[in-house]
Amino acid sequence: MDLFETVNADIKSAMLAREKVRLEALRGIKKEFLEAKTAPGAGGELSDDDALKILVRMAKQRRESADIYRTQNRPDLADNELAELAVIEQYLPKPLTPAELTAELRKIIAQVGATSPADMGKVMGVASKALAGRADGRAISAEVRRLLKN
Repeated sequence: MDLFETVNADIKSAMLAREKVRLEALRGIKKEFLEAKTAPGAGGELSDDDALKILVRMAKQRRESADIYRTQNRPDLADNELAELAVIEQYLPKPLTPAELTAELRKIIAQVGATSPADMGKVMGVASKALAGRADGRAISAEVRRLLKN
């Protein structure tokens, strides 16, 4: 079962369980998936890779919104964003630990043949695709920069 079908099934179970926040988050995910499916050039299809990119974007938006709400002293809204984030994260792959990230990036650097900070673009292109959803782009960039300096 692909992510789209999984979300649809989970919407039904959230409705039956009367889980308001979970249902709201799942409906938001489904909305984004449907928009991606019906976008020009999509052909009515949504691959799991595209769905994963959407989920990563949604998770990032929820984190940023929660931070903004906290700085504006609105814990009620921040808590709602964090609750939705928890639902979205259930569909994302397990995040890499810093040690795992370093190991993966060392493999990618060796694969690409990068030797200096000038090769950062080549490494980032491969790393961003290979580690999508499992590591934050800023963390990847910082670690690649550190590894290429040494």
